[in-house]
Amino acid sequence: MTALLYNVSVPGNTAAQLQASDSPFNLSAAGQDALGSGESLAPLCTLCCCGYVNRTLAVVFMVTLAFAIVVGNVVTLTVFVQTRQSRTPQGYLKVSLAIADMMVGVLVVPFCVYTEISLMLTSSPPSWYHGSSTVLDNSPSLGGLVSTWQPCLLIGPVFAGCTFVSISTIFLMTLERSVAILRPLHKDVLVTRRRTLLLILLSWAASFLLALVPLIFSRNFILEYNECSRMCNYTPLMFGSQLPPDAYILLLFPAFDFTLLGGTLAVNIVSFTSIRRYSQKRKLLSEGSLSDGAGGGGCSHRPSFSDIKAAKTISILTFAFTASFSPIAVFVLGNVVGYTWCNFSFFAFWILAGNSCCNVIIYSVRDHRFRKGLKLLFQRDHSPPHAEKS
Repeated sequence: MTALLYNVSVPGNTAAQLQASDSPFNLSAAGQDALGSGESLAPLCTLCCCGYVNRTLAVVFMVTLAFAIVVGNVVTLTVFVQTRQSRTPQGYLKVSLAIADMMVGVLVVPFCVYTEISLMLTSSPPSWYHGSSTVLDNSPSLGGLVSTWQPCLLIGPVFAGCTFVSISTIFLMTLERSVAILRPLHKDVLVTRRRTLLLILLSWAASFLLALVPLIFSRNFILEYNECSRMCNYTPLMFGSQLPPDAYILLLFPAFDFTLLGGTLAVNIVSFTSIRRYSQKRKLLSEGSLSDGAGGGGCSHRPSFSDIKAAKTISILTFAFTASFSPIAVFVLGNVVGYTWCNFSFFAFWILAGNSCCNVIIYSVRDHRFRKGLKLLFQRDHSPPHAEKS
């Protein structure tokens, strides 16, 4: 998820030189030395983060992660699409989650790999490395300004949007399982394929709209590649050492995620409380101390074993996402109040990116339908010819 990183600032005397422009500039710390002295709110990229050996190790890690994300989610999508038993509302939600994860491995991580390799092989960074769509240039014929496209305007919202899609999809999966557990007789009426697809489309639209909120409602933020986190992050346009008055707008990101995570936790508590009560009644029935119709514990209203196990699987997905997102939330909150953690930002962002390859592992361990579909998929690829079978 993109976040606030105090990677750059514009000193007051530099801002006076740039008043002819319609919009303020966001200059790197290296550019401050050439334009005038000023205070930067973040350290330059440290040797721990940006040494040649460390960059090489980071690139190897990124390439491995991209491969794991793409392969794992392609397998997940193939199993869910080709298995008829997976064409259910829950299966559609898992496909949505896999698509969001795969976009991280196809777009976000490869762009970071390309940028890191470019910085290792070239003496000067790309023209879009710092700043928005307008950068400084020494050409007098262009008046010192060159317009170039900023790739982070695409990569940053994609990563943030996919993060929001993931948590909203996990929330919808939790609601779907809670209906199956609490209202098993009404599940097919309340949870339909059409409603599920509509909710998936709404979650994608709302998630990517939220990812663009700082650019839509404020002119004090830009998206740029950050040398600490090695991702595209929102950066405030600063004059001197003052934060923009609407810096708090980035708190919408952790607020949205933790609101949905809190709702997911509450729904899980209700579902597992019902499962626990059912288990206690079933135990009493087996001991003969409770009649079959007592307490409303009739067999026609009991949740199925697959529903209970699916609810537990979704709980594990929720725990994994919460664990991977929490460092980002701490980092954003710290940045808004003025703290900068260069080294910590790398681990926070890439732990969250690494969550995109965890779901296929959880499915393989917990979901028997997924394991069965995976087995059928590989058996189909290695099945003998018809003549050998007969």
